[in-house]
Amino acid sequence: MNEQARQRGTTLIELSVVIAVLLLLVGVLFIGVTAWKTGSNTAACIINLASIQKAARGYQNMNGLATAAPLPVTTLTGAGFWMTLPTCPTGVSYVFLTTVPGSGVAYATCPVSGHVPPATQLLNW
Repeated sequence: MNEQARQRGTTLIELSVVIAVLLLLVGVLFIGVTAWKTGSNTAACIINLASIQKAARGYQNMNGLATAAPLPVTTLTGAGFWMTLPTCPTGVSYVFLTTVPGSGVAYATCPVSGHVPPATQLLNW
């Protein structure tokens, strides 16, 4: 009878192993969430840059501007392409050119490492 009473409960080692496994799983989850957040910020930033590029090209086409013609970002804001200046999802401000970019050149760039559109996408800009 004494042996049956001892076998019913869990030992401290078993409980410690369960807690360690749970902590390991939580750690892996946080690493995955961080990677997901970084990837989503990069994708959102590239989408913002593409939208800015389309706004610059749209303004260029509507007003018959040549490449290297002056195009400050305040002109696009005043023309109603956006209400406030777009920013990177990480909170960093974009760097804008002051002229109409040539083909394959981005009008705005992000100073955050890795927030660069693929080279094949830049060719169409």
